[in-house]
Amino acid sequence: MLDLQRLRMLRELEARGTLGAVAHALDYTPSAVSQGLATLEREAGTKLLEPAGRGVRLTDAAHVLVRHADALLAQVEAAEAELAAASGTVAGTVRVAGFQSAVLRLALPALARLATQAPGVRVEVAEVEVETALPALRLGAVDVALADEYDGMPRPRLAGLHRERLLREELLLVLRADHPLATRRTVPLERLRDAAWAISDAGTGHHAMLLRTCRERGGFEPDLRHRSTDVVVLLEMVRQAGAVTLLPELALRRGDPTIAVRSLAGSGTHREVHAITREGAAARPAVAAVLAALRAVSP
Repeated sequence: MLDLQRLRMLRELEARGTLGAVAHALDYTPSAVSQGLATLEREAGTKLLEPAGRGVRLTDAAHVLVRHADALLAQVEAAEAELAAASGTVAGTVRVAGFQSAVLRLALPALARLATQAPGVRVEVAEVEVETALPALRLGAVDVALADEYDGMPRPRLAGLHRERLLREELLLVLRADHPLATRRTVPLERLRDAAWAISDAGTGHHAMLLRTCRERGGFEPDLRHRSTDVVVLLEMVRQAGAVTLLPELALRRGDPTIAVRSLAGSGTHREVHAITREGAAARPAVAAVLAALRAVSP
């Protein structure tokens, strides 16, 4: 009999590449992961790992087993969802992970709505970057991930995950209120080639989007002078350091007299925000209730 948790270890090793990375993801020690995979080899009756430099790699047999692991884990989740639906109650724990503005403007309002509409659902919310939330979702540590995706920059479509679009919004230029270009209704991006820019860290969607927009639409390499993954800090970089940045509407609250929010001249740049679940998970009444609440609060 193949153990599902050990199958999950093997699947994560294929995705992450090292025993240490699997141990970190699953909150085990590397030794425990190694022992678990050795036990799985005995259960499977075939070699699953082979040395590769200072680490290990999966054998052909292991890759076959990973494909079956995906199906088995999905079937178990579907069975659990069907059992929960058959009970006729909307209850249980749903773990939601999302980036900062999605947590503030979507997840927390949805949680407040659920408090009256589905009081039996316990929602746990965590603010994490999309690059962390999606692997956690696939791993089973998260039930709903809120992810963004910019025009022309699609995220990988991971097997076994289902996405639902919650909203589509424009990327807006954020300037200090006394900036010379703040008097314009729309701003040509090329006028900002000498500006100091505030941007998220490398490896994030915001970082890649801003670079691509400046290069392709403005024709220049931006001066990336300030960095933060925190929208609040980015806005303070605009207010206090005179930087400029691009932010989606969800991250902004209108009516702040210290900043100016303007559209870029020409065709707009947009992003979409999605609620992503594992296939079959949405059949759980508690997860379905969370998704319904997220739809209700989306602009």
